Amino acid sequence: MLGSLTSELDRIAPRFDIHASQIRILQTPTEFYDTLKEKILSARSRIFLSTLYIGKTGHELVSTIQQALQTHPELKVSFLIDALRGTRESPDTSCASLLAPLIAEFGPDRVEIRMYHTPNLTGLRKKVVPKRINEGWGLQHMKLYGIDDEIIISGANLSNDYFTNRQDRYHVFASKEITDYFAGIHKAVSSLSYLIHPGPDSETGSRDSPGYLLEWPNSNPAPSPLANPQMFIKHSGIILKPLLEPIASPSEKTLTDSLSYDTIVYPLSQFTPLLHPDTSTEHPGLITVLKALTANEFAASKWMFTAGYFNIHPELKALLLASKSHCGTVITASPWANGFYGSKGVSGLLPPAYTLLSRRFLESVHRANRASQIALKEWRRGTVGEPGGWTYHAKGLWVALPNEPNPSITLIGSSNYTKRSYSLDLEVNTLVVTKNEGLKKRLGEEQEWLLEWARGITLDDFTRVERRVGVGVRIAMGIVGLVGGAL
Repeated sequence: MLGSLTSELDRIAPRFDIHASQIRILQTPTEFYDTLKEKILSARSRIFLSTLYIGKTGHELVSTIQQALQTHPELKVSFLIDALRGTRESPDTSCASLLAPLIAEFGPDRVEIRMYHTPNLTGLRKKVVPKRINEGWGLQHMKLYGIDDEIIISGANLSNDYFTNRQDRYHVFASKEITDYFAGIHKAVSSLSYLIHPGPDSETGSRDSPGYLLEWPNSNPAPSPLANPQMFIKHSGIILKPLLEPIASPSEKTLTDSLSYDTIVYPLSQFTPLLHPDTSTEHPGLITVLKALTANEFAASKWMFTAGYFNIHPELKALLLASKSHCGTVITASPWANGFYGSKGVSGLLPPAYTLLSRRFLESVHRANRASQIALKEWRRGTVGEPGGWTYHAKGLWVALPNEPNPSITLIGSSNYTKRSYSLDLEVNTLVVTKNEGLKKRLGEEQEWLLEWARGITLDDFTRVERRVGVGVRIAMGIVGLVGGAL
C-alpha cells in the first residue's frame, strides 16, 4: 500500500531515505525555543533561518546568535525574512533593525540578512494597501531552521508568542542530506531577495532612521521585483525549478523492501508566484496522498488535518470529503485562539471571517452525507489576551493506514493549504512516510497532544450570538479577493 504511494511521490519530488531515529518530534513552544537556542549555541559552521519574521522584541534570540558567533569564529549565519513583515514597523524598531547590528559587529562575510519581496505588490497597489494587511498579497512564508547538519521544520515563526503560548508543530531532522537540500532552497530564495545593511542608527533605530538600509545587489541573478516584476519572475523560475525536481530517477526500491532505512522524507515546496509554468511540488504531493484515500482499500484508514487559519483549498476539501476513510478529523483555531482575536482595525475582522469559512466547511460535510465520519473540532486553551490564553497555529496532515492505530504518513511545514498558499506565498513542507512503529507511535502522541485542547463543533454552535458574522466581514472578504489578495 505504501509502496504504490511512494512510487508516485518519487516522480514528483526529491526523496531522502533515513532512519526514524533521525526524527525528533517536539511538543510545546517552550521545548521548541529551548531546542533552537541549544542548537544555535552548539553550532560550529552554519546557521540558516528562513522565517516570516523575527519578533522585534526577540533580543534573547539575537543575543544567543551573537554568543554563538563570538564563541565559534568559523560560524556563519544567514537570515531570510519577508520584506513586508520584517520592515512593517519602520522607522520604529522592526525585525530588520533588530538584526542589522549583527552585521556591524561581525561583518557581512559572517552575517547575511536577506528580505524577500513579493512581485505581486508593486506600483499603485503597494502605495494604497495598508501595511497591516499588505501581507495578503504574498509572503516569504517558509520556516526552515538549519543548524550545522540538523534542521527544524515547523510552521512557527521566531517571536515571543511562538516560544511561549502559540501552539504549532516542530520536527527536528538529524540528516546532513536533508539539511543541505533545504540550505540550497534557502540560498536560492536569498539570492532573489533584498540585502540588509546596518544604517546609521542600527543600534536603536529612530524616528529619523529605521536603523538599516535595503539594497538590491548587482550580484542577484534577477532584477528587483519592484523595478521589473515580470523579469524577476522569469529569472526566479530558472533558479528555483531545478531544486524541486526529483534528485534521481524514481527508485525501484519500495519502503517495504528497504533493508537499511525505514522512513522516507519528501521535501515539498510551493513557489507558485515565481514559477511560470508552475512546477511546485507541495500541491501535487498532497493531492497524491489525498487521492489515495479515495480508494476503497483505504476504507479502514483514518486521517487528521489541521490549519490554524482554516480556509482550505477547494480541491483539497473535495478530496477530504470524497475520502473512503471511516474517520476524519479537522482541527482549526477557535475564534478565541485565533492570533488576530481582539486586533484593532481591519485585522480584527479575520477571526469572524475564519468562523464563516469553518461553518461553510461543516455545511459541505453535511451536504456530502459525511457528518458521521468527518468531525470539525476547534482548539482553544483559554482566551487570547487573557492570563493563560494561547493561540493556535499548527498545520498539517496525518494518515493512519487501514486498521492501524497510529499514522504512517504526516505532512509538516509552513503551508496553511489555502488558495493563498497555492498562489501567493512561498512555502516548504516535508512529507514523511514511515514503517517504523516507534515513529508511528510518536506521531500518534503528537495528534493526542493537539486533540487534548480540541472540542467538537456542530452547526448549532454557529447559530449562537457570539458566532454570528456581520455583513461587514463578508464585504471585506469579497473586497480582498477582488483586489488580488487572499486570506
